[in-house]
Amino acid sequence: MTAFYAVEHETRYVYASTVSTSQHVAYLRPRELPIQRVHQFTLEIDPQPSGTSRRVDYFGNAVDQFTVLKPHLELRARARSLVEVRAAEGTIEPESSPPWEQLRDALVYCKADKAGSVPFDTDAAQYAFASPYVAPDPEVAAFARDSFTPGRPLLAAAIDLMHRIHDGFRFDASATTITTPVKRVLEERRGVCQDFAHLQISCLRSLGLAARYVSGYLLTDPPPGQPRLAGADASHAWVAVYCPRHGWVDLDPTNDLRPELRHVRLAWGRDYGDVSPLRGVILGGADHSLHVGVSVVPLDASQWEQALASVG
Repeated sequence: MTAFYAVEHETRYVYASTVSTSQHVAYLRPRELPIQRVHQFTLEIDPQPSGTSRRVDYFGNAVDQFTVLKPHLELRARARSLVEVRAAEGTIEPESSPPWEQLRDALVYCKADKAGSVPFDTDAAQYAFASPYVAPDPEVAAFARDSFTPGRPLLAAAIDLMHRIHDGFRFDASATTITTPVKRVLEERRGVCQDFAHLQISCLRSLGLAARYVSGYLLTDPPPGQPRLAGADASHAWVAVYCPRHGWVDLDPTNDLRPELRHVRLAWGRDYGDVSPLRGVILGGADHSLHVGVSVVPLDASQWEQALASVG
């Protein structure tokens, strides 16, 4: 199965006073993956930047950097992508995954065999430690242990934890900011997708497991009888947990599902701070207001061919 999307992500900063210069970093290009192909990507900046560059960061994400030297009261960054998403091959049986303690112990110390190989991807070990937005916590670990009972298969436990976060927490866009500590989210039982992703990551890391933060987009459905509105979608975030037999397995605690064709993967890192869609340093500007609009438009086969033809 395959899904085709036209994605548009616009970020606009309106400043209270003139910004004389600014430098920015953008994580807006979707990742190239075995299950995801980016057929076209453009990034339009207004005012026109004096310099731009692209690099790949430590985590393998595509990063665009730009500098604006012209004085401005407003900055607009508009990213457009044509993305093909394919269903992953094979199926994962959560109950067939190894006991969670097995990976926990291996991440602490794992001896290579005579051939020099280890039973897991050693890159995963870096995601078992604390990061700026996700600190292991005894109370968070206690919450997680209701799912991670002794000997339980790793993926079965992680999926159960996802269910509990979805069922026990309320989506409330006014309850938190990106700096809200995970412990407060646990106490108040409300937040947004970034909070729920950080909470599940903190739960997993508090037990010594490896988990990373995934940013991206989710195709949403408009209310019954109403048309899809441009800019009505939003950036999304979820979790990937590492399992030796299956690699990285995505889990979306906000929607209580395993991401497949409706999710577009943008970037991943230790937490939100590694993959913030747009950040920068400005000279001047004083206060500012931020406006973000995201559209994820599904295309049928005919529309997809037309879209590809239009970009050559």
